Amino acid sequence: MNDRLQDLTTALLAAAARAGAGAADAIAVDGRAVSIDVREGRLEQAERSEGVEIGLRVLIGGRQACVSASDISATTMQEMAARAVAMAREAPPDPFAGLADAAELARGWNVDALQMQDPAAEPAAETLQEDARRAEAAALAVAGVAQVQSASASYARRNLFFAASNGFAGGYGRTSRSVSAVAISGEGAHMERDWAAEARTFQSDLPSPETVGSLAGQRAVARQGSRRPPTGAYPVLYDERIAGSLIGHLLGAINGTSIARGASWLLDALGTQVLPTGLSIIEDPHRPRISSSRPFDAEGLATRRRAIVDAGVLTGWTLDLGTARKLGMASTASASRGTSSPPSPGNSNIALTEGKQSPAELLAEMGTGLLITSLIGASINPTTGDYSRGASGFWVQGGEIVWPVNECTVAGNLREMLTRITPANDARSHLSHVVPSLLVEGLTLAGS
Repeated sequence: MNDRLQDLTTALLAAAARAGAGAADAIAVDGRAVSIDVREGRLEQAERSEGVEIGLRVLIGGRQACVSASDISATTMQEMAARAVAMAREAPPDPFAGLADAAELARGWNVDALQMQDPAAEPAAETLQEDARRAEAAALAVAGVAQVQSASASYARRNLFFAASNGFAGGYGRTSRSVSAVAISGEGAHMERDWAAEARTFQSDLPSPETVGSLAGQRAVARQGSRRPPTGAYPVLYDERIAGSLIGHLLGAINGTSIARGASWLLDALGTQVLPTGLSIIEDPHRPRISSSRPFDAEGLATRRRAIVDAGVLTGWTLDLGTARKLGMASTASASRGTSSPPSPGNSNIALTEGKQSPAELLAEMGTGLLITSLIGASINPTTGDYSRGASGFWVQGGEIVWPVNECTVAGNLREMLTRITPANDARSHLSHVVPSLLVEGLTLAGS
C-alpha cells in the first residue's frame, strides 16, 4: 500500500515542479472504516467508507497554497498543481513558510517498533454487529436501565505517505477497533444518560463488549435522582474520563500558533512554574500501540521524547517549522496536517505524572465538594485563562458520594487551578493522553 501512495506523492511533486513551484510537499492517504450500530438487538445502521485522498502544498517566493482531491488520475494531479501554483502567486507573503532543510530531516526510523498497525484481518461486519449487540445486552441487563440509546462497534485502517521536494519521503499505517454504548435509566422527566467506550490499536487488546455495556448501564443508573449542588467555593475532583480536558487547556495555551499570535494566557510563562513542583508532562511519540504515535512529523522531522513541563516548570512551546521561525526557536517536530491544509503544531502522546492516592482516597481528603464526571460546553478566555464550564457528577460529603449532581457550573482561572492540582493514580496507560483524576482546590460552583 505504501508503494502505491508513494507513487502518488512522487507524481504530485513532479506535477508541481512542471507547474512552476519552487518547492512543494505532498500527502496521500488511503483509509477505510466500517461502523455498525445496533438498537433493540437489531441492526440499526451500517456505514462503510473507503478511498484515497491526496493533498499538495506548493511554495513560491514565500507564498504558499494547498489543494486536495479524491480523484487520483494524472489529469487531476496536473490540474491540482496548476491551480495550487496560481493560488500561491496570489497569496499573501509568509516569510516563515517553507520546507525543512535537508539536514533536519528524519532518517532511519523503525515503524514496526511502534506497532501502530494491527496485522490481524479486518473484522467482518457480522462480527462488529455481534459486538454491538453484546454491549447493548450487557447494558440492558443492569437493573434500572430502561433502554440503550445506542450500541456501536467500529474498525478503521488508515495508511499515509508524505513526501517533499527537499528529499523527504516516508509513510506509516494505523488501525483502530472500538466498542461503545449509551444507556438510559429512568423514564420521562427523570431519564438520565451515561456512556462507556473503549478503543485500541490492536483488536486483541480490546476489552469485551460486555465490560463496556455493563459499565455504561451502571453509570446511567448511578445518575438517577440528580439535583443541583449548593452554590459556593468547594474542592472539585475531575474524574479520569474528563481530567484530560484541564491538561488540554494547558497544551492549547502553549501551542505555537497561539504564542505566535500573542493570544495565550501562558504567553509569559516560559521557564516558570505552571504545575505543582512534583508534576511533569512528558510527550513521547514512540509509545507502542498508542493511537497518536508517529516516527516523524508532517514536515519530515524526527519526533522525540521531551518534557513539556519538568517538575512543574514549563520548558518550551509546541512548535512546527513556521511558528518556530516566527519565534526565533527550533521546531519541536510537532507538525500535523491534513490533505487540504498546511502544517500546524500539535501534540501526540502525553502523560502527566500520577499521584500515589486512589480517587477514593482523594474524595476522603476532599471531604465536601464535587466529583465531576461530565462537562458540557465551555467558556474559556484564551488570553486570561478564565474558565467556566457546565458540569454534572456527584456531590461528596464526609469523603463519600451522597447523591448525583446535574445543572451546575464550575468556574475558576486555569493558571491558578493548574498550580494546585493533586493527581490520583488511576490513569489509563493505553490512551494517547494519560491523565489521572485531578483534585482541584477552591473552585466556584453555581448550583441551587
